[in-house]
Amino acid sequence: MRSRRPPSRAGHRPAAKPPVEVAEVTIDRLGLQGEGIAKLQGKPLYIRGALAGETVSVRLIAKRGEGWFGRTEKLISGKHAERVTPVCRHADRCGGCSLQHLDLAAQARLKTERVKLALARVELDDTPVRPIISSAPGSRRRASFGLRGVGKGIVVGFNEAASSQLIDLKECPVLVPELTAMIPPLRASMATVLGTGETCDAVATLTRDGIDLLLTGGPRLTLAAREQLAAFADSLDIARITWREAGQAFDEPLSRRRPATVDLGGLIVEPPPGAFLQATVDGQAALIAAILEAIPANARKIADLYAGCGTFAGALAKRGAAVHAVEGLREPLAALDRAARHSQMRVTTEVRDLDKDPIPAAFLKDFDAIVFDPPRAGAKRQAEDIAMSGVKHVVAVSCDPDTFARDAAILVDGGYDMNWVQPVDQFTWSGHIEVVASFTKAGSGYGDAVSVF
Repeated sequence: MRSRRPPSRAGHRPAAKPPVEVAEVTIDRLGLQGEGIAKLQGKPLYIRGALAGETVSVRLIAKRGEGWFGRTEKLISGKHAERVTPVCRHADRCGGCSLQHLDLAAQARLKTERVKLALARVELDDTPVRPIISSAPGSRRRASFGLRGVGKGIVVGFNEAASSQLIDLKECPVLVPELTAMIPPLRASMATVLGTGETCDAVATLTRDGIDLLLTGGPRLTLAAREQLAAFADSLDIARITWREAGQAFDEPLSRRRPATVDLGGLIVEPPPGAFLQATVDGQAALIAAILEAIPANARKIADLYAGCGTFAGALAKRGAAVHAVEGLREPLAALDRAARHSQMRVTTEVRDLDKDPIPAAFLKDFDAIVFDPPRAGAKRQAEDIAMSGVKHVVAVSCDPDTFARDAAILVDGGYDMNWVQPVDQFTWSGHIEVVASFTKAGSGYGDAVSVF
C-alpha cells in the first residue's frame, strides 16, 4: 500500500445522523474489506466485527455511500466457525485493523478471492493466482501515528474506524516491537511540544540503524521543545528525528545520530524522512523475488517506473542490468542516486510525474523489461504506452486489485499474455493486499516473461 505523505485529520465534515443508534441485523455476507454486510431500511449496512450468518447488535457510526457504517456491540447468535478472539485491546475501535476477529487462514482466502474477483471483472479470471505470501504479525516496520495535546497529556495512536478521533495506543501487535516500545516515551516527550488541541503526525520507520522519526504538521518549536526532543533521541538512541512545521515545505533535522539506512535488494539507501517503503521486510523480499523470477537474468536494460527510493532498482542492478529509475518526487530519487553511485551500480534517474506525463511507447521500446509500481490509483495512461511499446518483459506492483486488474487488461488488450498473479499480504488483519503478475509479449515465450505488480 503506497502513501507518500502522512495523513491529515483536519477538515472533517459534520457526521450525518443515522436513522437509529442501535440495530439488530443478520449478516448476509462478508465484504472484500472484511466488514459484514447487511440491510437496514433497504440500505446497505457495513458492520465492523461481524461475519456472515451472524446476528449482531450494531451501533451506527457514520454514513457510507448510500448506506451506513457501524460497529458490532454484541454477538447475539450464529457465531461463525472461523471467528477468533482479537489479540489487541483496541481491535473493536482502531481503524488500523478490521479483521482481528477472523482466523488468519480465512483472511488469506478472503484476500485471494478479492484478487480473483477483480480479475474476473475484466475477464482475466483464467490467469493462475498463486498461493498468498503473508507477513507475520509483529513485522510491520513503518507506521503513521497521530498526536494530539489533551490537557496536560498527549494522545498517540491511530484513528478510530470511520472517525477523526485518535485511539490512545497501549499496544499494537501489527508493529515490530521497537516501534511499539517507542510510543510511551514519545507520548511523554511531546507534552513539551504540543499544547491542548494542537496536533501533529509522526511517521516512524525501523531502519537498519534504528528508528527514523518524522514529525510533521506541528507548531513552531520552542527552545524547551527542541531540548526535550533531543533528549528523547538520546534516551532511545533514535537514529534520526526530523521536524516539518505546519505550513512549511522544508524539513528541519533535530537529531541525526547516524544515517538511517535500509537494504533495498542489496542496495543500501538512506531514504529521505517519511519516504515510502514496503511495510515489511519479508513482504519486500517477496515482491523482489517475484520480479526477479519474472524478468530473465539476461535482461540488460530495465525501466523501473514509480521507482521511489529504489525498492526494486537495486536488486535488478545487482544482477548486472542497467536500470533507469523514474519517480515523481525528487528526494527519493536523489537518495537512490547517491546509493547507486556509492555501490557503483548502473542506475540512472529521472524526475517525472508519470500520471500527467507518461513515458511514450517510442521511448520504452528500447528496454528489455519494465517494472511499474504505481500508487493506489494505478497507472492507466502509462499502461497504455507500455502496451504499445512491445517490450517483451513488464513488471507492475499494485496495492489495489481493482486498478491493477484495469491496468492488466490494458496490457492484455495490447497483445500481452498474463502468466500468473502472486498476492502478497503485508497488512495483517486489514483488508489490504498487494499483487504481482507476470506478463509476456504474445509470441515471445514465457521464459522471457513480463511482470506487472
